[in-house]
Amino acid sequence: MPQPSSPAQSPFGLADFGLYAATVLIFSSGWLPLRFQLGVVAPEVSLVWRFTVASCCMFAVAKASGARLGFPARDHALFLVLGASLFSLNFLAFYYAGFHLASGLLSVLFALSAVLIPIMSAAASRSWPRPRILAGAVLGVAGVGLVFGPVLSERGLGSGLHLGLFAGLAGALLFSFGSMMSMAVGRRGLPQASTNAYGMAYGLLILAAIALVKGDTFEVEWTARYLGALAYLILFPTLLGYAVYFRLISRIGASRAGYGTVVMPVLALLISSLVEDFHWTLAAALGIGLVLIGNVIVLGAGKAR
Repeated sequence: MPQPSSPAQSPFGLADFGLYAATVLIFSSGWLPLRFQLGVVAPEVSLVWRFTVASCCMFAVAKASGARLGFPARDHALFLVLGASLFSLNFLAFYYAGFHLASGLLSVLFALSAVLIPIMSAAASRSWPRPRILAGAVLGVAGVGLVFGPVLSERGLGSGLHLGLFAGLAGALLFSFGSMMSMAVGRRGLPQASTNAYGMAYGLLILAAIALVKGDTFEVEWTARYLGALAYLILFPTLLGYAVYFRLISRIGASRAGYGTVVMPVLALLISSLVEDFHWTLAAALGIGLVLIGNVIVLGAGKAR
């Protein structure tokens, strides 16, 4: 009797493409507002405001939808891991990277998740990534390298660029690990609204603790730029973005869902070239071409048998 396909093997359907496109669009649009938050308010404090509102909204959604809110300690340990990896420290790493890198380049570093997630998944299952997913990821990251390479050649590792690179890499590692852990949530059948609510609450506690240890002032920058960016980041990348992303993971697996991070620089760099000082080069154009080719390969991997 044929065995049902796993999420990582099943072909893409129309709903999967819709969720995939929504994930890319939502997360791609969040990098510039992130940089709008840098300056007056400490990154930890900005994230405290962000997750205070987001976690309250998620608890309200969970309660209104009838999702259970009582869980054993084992589940809370999982929520804590998600809070640290997906709802606090990864964001904080990219906020600090944003002091040194344009928004489009932040997205380029985030795209490394496309390779990190399959590697972590293979390590966890003691197997090798499917050839087409691996090939697509390699092409995508090679494209990312072509986009990022000229910046490294021009600016070198001085002027804080190396700090931005290390912080962005740390953020990508944390996001990738959290994406893998979200698969454990799916296997345990935990309600998504409740999981997000507790994950954000634990992330909030971690961020508040860091801010207190650092002696940060819990202030707000009362400008349209800061408050508008905060509202956008709460509503779209935080609340809607993660809801869509977790749903996508449950349908197609973490490896293929994570590959959407390689497509994100295409849109983020377009935004950055219009608003910031990112300049297009032949290498960047070739790199984006490789990203798109790799994306097609990974999206078609589920059809290969």
